[in-house]
Amino acid sequence: MRDAGLGGFLNAHAPVRRTTRPPMTAAASPVSSPATLRKVVAASMIGTTIEWYDFFLYGTAAALVFNKLFFPASEPLVGTMLAFATYALGFVARPLGGVIFGHYGDRIGRKRLLMLSLILMGVATVLIGCLPTFDQVGLLAPVLLIVLRLVQGFAVGGEWGGAVLIVAEHGDAARRGFWTSFPQAGVAAGSLLASGLLAVMAALQTEADFLAWGWRVPFLLSAVLIGVGWWIRATVDESPTFKAVAAEVQALPKAPALEAIRKRPLRLLIGGGLKFAENISYYIVSVFTITYVTQAVGLSRQVALNAILVASALHVILIPAFGWLSDRIGRRPVYAFGAFGMMLWAFAFFRLLDTADPTMIVAACCGALVFHAAMYGGQAAFLAEMFPTRYRYSGVSLAYQATSIFAGSLAPLIAAALLAATGSGFPIALYVAAASLVTGIAALAARETRGKSFDEIDAEA
Repeated sequence: MRDAGLGGFLNAHAPVRRTTRPPMTAAASPVSSPATLRKVVAASMIGTTIEWYDFFLYGTAAALVFNKLFFPASEPLVGTMLAFATYALGFVARPLGGVIFGHYGDRIGRKRLLMLSLILMGVATVLIGCLPTFDQVGLLAPVLLIVLRLVQGFAVGGEWGGAVLIVAEHGDAARRGFWTSFPQAGVAAGSLLASGLLAVMAALQTEADFLAWGWRVPFLLSAVLIGVGWWIRATVDESPTFKAVAAEVQALPKAPALEAIRKRPLRLLIGGGLKFAENISYYIVSVFTITYVTQAVGLSRQVALNAILVASALHVILIPAFGWLSDRIGRRPVYAFGAFGMMLWAFAFFRLLDTADPTMIVAACCGALVFHAAMYGGQAAFLAEMFPTRYRYSGVSLAYQATSIFAGSLAPLIAAALLAATGSGFPIALYVAAASLVTGIAALAARETRGKSFDEIDAEA
């Protein structure tokens, strides 16, 4: 019996299921050819870059524009906090997207869900670029902004799991950390692209022109980028690991998310712990730095955007490097290095920002993203190796997205509140350091999974 609604549409493309057979041996594990794998990696990274460009664009605009155009009656820092509150709502929707996309991704495959998430994200982003402001329509403006942010969060909540799994399940166990680090680098590249375009628009325009129409251009450009992403992703084959399991198992789980919760609760908890500081630290650096540099340090928005731009470029390079390293020495030591390194760097970060020296601000952001890359490079492989194929999409999405409600969604808001209350970056550094300690402990508590085939993981289940 097919699911109704969305499921009815998607199940039309579900794979044919046959009778139950014994699990495949390691030798029979489906691995794509090098040419196919490279194609899948490229398509996944490009699509992820485009989709996260849309998501990050909102966060950067929240720090620069939305507080003035959608919450103009507030004090500057209060308006920023309100803008960050709407930004946080996108994270609230992410677990719902993760559960729903994970459900169908585990039942009918990864590819079609990736295509759907791309369209949802693109439509929401373009519509944000068309929104009237508070001065034009009053309270309707922030209400519409909130609705579209929820759609963005829902879409990106389902995108990440599918993007990393379609790469992980096309590749081999020996280099899984390296290959899955490319869609991870796509997330950083999306941030780089969003910050870069806004930096260019801000540099070429007066403050008045930027607020009047310049900020809209990067949002409207999403229409072109989504078309490119759709064309690229349409050429990718479904995961061979998923197709093999779907063909061999008589009935895939009816509620894969519930099965993940019931059978892997500790791994979900550890996976969430791994995500905690990585998520908080990244949004402090990529989003809140703009607020801190402009409102606490008193420098221009261009200084903050340039620092994030340079650090993001370094970040894109470092993520695959740490993914490769996780294949060589293990997921746990690389991840722990990133977490405990971030715990210490948090204090140096705000000291460097307070110098008001643009070079030191660049150094602060670059140093933070070095330690973040150590966590993020091997993260996709680490999480994917915690769950069997039957409910892997749901498992990784729950671990990754549910944590974001308490981590990245609140990080800029908490940081802004601490800054408003104390006028100092030190309490914010304590907040990041405490989160990093939690993640460091989770990394040490996790089982090492480097080099495990998905057949071995499925057999354990």
